[in-house]
Amino acid sequence: MAHVTEITIFSWNVNGIRAATKKGLKEWIEKAKPDVFGLQEIKASEEQIPKSLIPDSYNLVVNSAEKKGYSGVLTCSRIPVKSSKTIFGIEEFDREGRIIETKYDEFTLLNVYFPNGKKDDDRLDYKMRFYDFFLNYIKKLREAGERVVFCGDVNTAHKEIDLANPKPNSKHSGFLPKEREWIDKVIADDFIDTFREFDQSPERYSWWSVRSNARARNVGWRIDYFFVDRSLLPNLKKAEIHADVMGSDHCPISITLKF
Repeated sequence: MAHVTEITIFSWNVNGIRAATKKGLKEWIEKAKPDVFGLQEIKASEEQIPKSLIPDSYNLVVNSAEKKGYSGVLTCSRIPVKSSKTIFGIEEFDREGRIIETKYDEFTLLNVYFPNGKKDDDRLDYKMRFYDFFLNYIKKLREAGERVVFCGDVNTAHKEIDLANPKPNSKHSGFLPKEREWIDKVIADDFIDTFREFDQSPERYSWWSVRSNARARNVGWRIDYFFVDRSLLPNLKKAEIHADVMGSDHCPISITLKF
């Protein structure tokens, strides 16, 4: 990594990797040329990922859910990966294929598809347990001397500025006080919401409902995030939301780190 001065990392919930491939995912990879990218909600096993999708120059790690056509994450890297991990020792989380951890010389990346709590109270409880487990896990990584970056679909908008209609959504999962308080805790623990380091403007969203022409009207939510450990703040040079990229109900987000 001594020869690499800038590393650009992308994150994108593709809402089905096979569907996204038909909507231009391969062309996007070829154009964006990320150094590292993490995809969430791939809804596929490794065998079902189109062979021609990932260029040979990338190291590929896949963590699929036991349930077919559900959840799943994928991380691809053009820079050397020291180690990777997909099993975290909590069966109820491991079986849903929600996390990939990849270690690099300068940082450790966690690509995460956080649970959606909208279905019912049981799934909301599951989401909150996952949140607690994950925050404890990354704090332990940091205590062990690792510089943590995590990205993915967090499935919660943090503040009123982060969604188009905060008031009517304040009693629904995705914008409940206890979900938003978890993001407060992440930030209180010295993890940086990278996008807000650069852009404090409203109407910057990463997900839009497929109903009622929401994307064209920009009636959306910012629920996809990159967080970095505060120790990496001097290395953080850019954080972007790529709302012009189609192919999913989410759009890609990215950060650039310089070492």
